[in-house]
Amino acid sequence: MYYIALRMLFGDRAKYLLLLCSLSFACLLITQQASVFCGLMRWSTAMLRNTKAKIWVVDSRVEQVNDTQAMREIELQRVRSVEGVAWAMPMSFTLIQARLPNGRFKTVQLIGFDDTTLAGAPRDLLDGSFTALSETNSVVIDMVGVEKLSEGYGRDIGVGDQFEINDHQARIVGICQVERTFFGDPYVYTTYSRASEMRPKERRILSYILTEPTPGLDPKVVARRIQKETGLRAFTEDTFSLSTYVWYFQNTGIPISFGTTVLLGFLVGVAVAGQTFYSFILENLPHFGALKAMGASDRELLGMLMIQGFAVGFTGYGIGLGLTALFGYAVMHRGNPPFYLPDQLLFISLFAILFITIFSVFLGVRKINSVDPAQVFRG
Repeated sequence: MYYIALRMLFGDRAKYLLLLCSLSFACLLITQQASVFCGLMRWSTAMLRNTKAKIWVVDSRVEQVNDTQAMREIELQRVRSVEGVAWAMPMSFTLIQARLPNGRFKTVQLIGFDDTTLAGAPRDLLDGSFTALSETNSVVIDMVGVEKLSEGYGRDIGVGDQFEINDHQARIVGICQVERTFFGDPYVYTTYSRASEMRPKERRILSYILTEPTPGLDPKVVARRIQKETGLRAFTEDTFSLSTYVWYFQNTGIPISFGTTVLLGFLVGVAVAGQTFYSFILENLPHFGALKAMGASDRELLGMLMIQGFAVGFTGYGIGLGLTALFGYAVMHRGNPPFYLPDQLLFISLFAILFITIFSVFLGVRKINSVDPAQVFRG
């Protein structure tokens, strides 16, 4: 009987292809747009993954990682004095204009970390060395910096090239690979003392305090202790990520924009698939009536409809995911637009497609249940 159900489905090629296209498009729209949104959110927390620290201490007014408020230098010593802190190192962050040899300017993210330990320095170095930061005016840039700063040279820049930051000559001694940030500005890494010289003169330049808890202690416990004793805000990497996501949800229209697109994809799938499947059942109503007349129960007919629905649903899901994967492959080597497909999203899109499929099936179940087998022998 289930073989008959599949023959009925595949026999009506027009309806089958329309069902397949509608479910594939719904899966593509839901998964692709959600993946781009997840990629954007990962951009917003790239600083946390590029700079590994178990505890981030910031000013009490800071709500997300990209919003920095300068602190007093004395706060570093106060954090170091908290019980359970193994070490704490300073880190400065500022957006500043870099002047290129052709006279053009590019905004860069100037980051300074501890001169001695280099705590917070990226680990994936492609060329050069972080130890060379001990040399005069030395900096390390990322691959986005190579891409964007090369515009001022007319060629790809590399180790040994120079550019200007606030009337200071910055000489490249290394190139690293880090995650791209939300605004796409290049990273320029140097020592804390040199960053304080290159940036505009300010009384406070301490942006973050990177902290390591004593081995064996829970970072969350130490973070709460720092927050209580110093009055600053202390985040673990996970809580800082969550706080950043919440800030973007509350203060930007990005989640609503992408959420609306995903919802439209879901509704289009429901409308088109539901209407097409219902039309398919109406056209095949005499066949279902004949099966009823031959003794098929309503439960068996429901099973036939479910087989038909799941056959086209899983096929459409697979095609939609395949198209999403092709899109991701096409854009990931460029890095823009962002694309990140977590495992959870695969199950969410599967649940959405199965819901559309089951909804479409139950639209026709009521019609089949009301069929009188005697109608087959009339007229």
